[in-house]
Amino acid sequence: QVQLVESGGALVQAGDSLRLSCAASGRTGAYYLAMGWFRQTPGKEREFVAALNWNDRYTADSVKGRFTISGENGKNTVYLQMDRLKLEDTAVYYCAASPLFSASSAAARATSYDYWGRGTQVTVSS
Repeated sequence: QVQLVESGGALVQAGDSLRLSCAASGRTGAYYLAMGWFRQTPGKEREFVAALNWNDRYTADSVKGRFTISGENGKNTVYLQMDRLKLEDTAVYYCAASPLFSASSAAARATSYDYWGRGTQVTVSS
C-alpha cells in the first residue's frame, strides 16, 4: 500500500504564489511512481491540474504558464509551484500516484491513479 501526504495549502491573495508538496511512503520501493495533482470544488468533478510521469510533464491548459510540476526521480516526491494565483484556483488539491504510465493519455485521467492523498485546501482571496 502507498500513502500520499500533501502539504502547503493555505489562504493567499490573488497574484500570490504557493508551493504544494506531496510525498509517497509505504510500499514504494519496488517501483517508481507517476504522480499528479488534481483539484476539486464543491459540486464539481475532480479536475486534472498537472502530472509527472518520470521525465514527462503534463499541465492542464487552465493553469499552463502559471503552475509548474516538478519532482525528484527515485524519491517519489512531487511539487506543484503555483504562481499568479487566481480566485478560480480555489479548491482542494489532491495528490495522486500510480505505477508509471505507458500511455501519456493516462496521466490526465483521475481513474488512472491507484492512490490518493487526503487533499490540501488552497483558498485564493481578492
